Amino acid sequence: MKEIGGYFELELAQKEEYHFKAIKLNSGRNAFKYILKTQSIKKAYLPCFICDSIVEPLQELEIEYEFYNIDNNFEIVQKLDIKDNEKLFYINYFALKSEYIKRLTDMYSNKLIVDNTQAFFEKPIKNIDTIYSPRKFFGVSDGGYLYTSKTIADKLDVDESSEKTIQLLGRIDKNATSFYDDYQKAEQRLMNLPIKNMSRLTQKILSSIDYQTIQQKRKENFKYLHSELKSINLLEIDESLKFTPFVYTLLSGGEIYTSLKTKLIENKIYVAKYWNEVLGRKSTTEIEKDFVNNIIPLPIDQRYSLEDMKRIIETIKGNYLNV
Repeated sequence: MKEIGGYFELELAQKEEYHFKAIKLNSGRNAFKYILKTQSIKKAYLPCFICDSIVEPLQELEIEYEFYNIDNNFEIVQKLDIKDNEKLFYINYFALKSEYIKRLTDMYSNKLIVDNTQAFFEKPIKNIDTIYSPRKFFGVSDGGYLYTSKTIADKLDVDESSEKTIQLLGRIDKNATSFYDDYQKAEQRLMNLPIKNMSRLTQKILSSIDYQTIQQKRKENFKYLHSELKSINLLEIDESLKFTPFVYTLLSGGEIYTSLKTKLIENKIYVAKYWNEVLGRKSTTEIEKDFVNNIIPLPIDQRYSLEDMKRIIETIKGNYLNV
């Protein structure tokens, strides 16, 4: 029976989710597991430049997998012969590879699985299994979206998120550093979760977001950073900005990476590292090691203004680079 009266819950505007037609699950990695459980997949081909969270479901379900390599444009090096009961898993790296994914679709059709966890705003291609992870773009602790043609017959339980949100609420009251341990604990809880439907809290938050404004803000911030850094960025970036960016992906020379990253963090500009586990794989190439060791993903998301972007540039210019 519906409760009436009593104390108020968190009130959020109710709009339409960006991926309202997708299957709503409790994590991106469980979206991948969902595909594995609903299709007779005997083997998966994964990029070597990938995090362990995608390897875990394959190991859990005892499905064979093999790594392939990518070049300095994040494109597949090997010629792959994907059989009918096999899948090719490809990441839309930093939201930069949507046009390449169209080419992969022409080559591999529905044998392709697209990981759009770094490309939330890219629409899925018809009949192509596609995965999204909203927590990489918005203030939610979990959740995943999936487009796929086959569904699990059993009714899924609904996940609960309220105990995993202290880092989101705490950062508003204080700062990121004070709740970083809670953030790490929340990330750890996502490992080896059973597949469930997206929690009501996560879905409600995702239904309250002004997606159009967020896209515009991300593009403005990205455009500014690129105008200032393109002369020293070793990556080729599509300046037409037909995509909505995840971060500004700066590939630096190895001799400045550590000192530059340290200086950014000292100035409270927090940058991640993708992905240390890649370095331990036997098939990792020098290009992929270079991506791990020298990519600096600069934040450009909707929380920040052009003034914040100028602060990032001043920190970089003022300490290390003559740009």
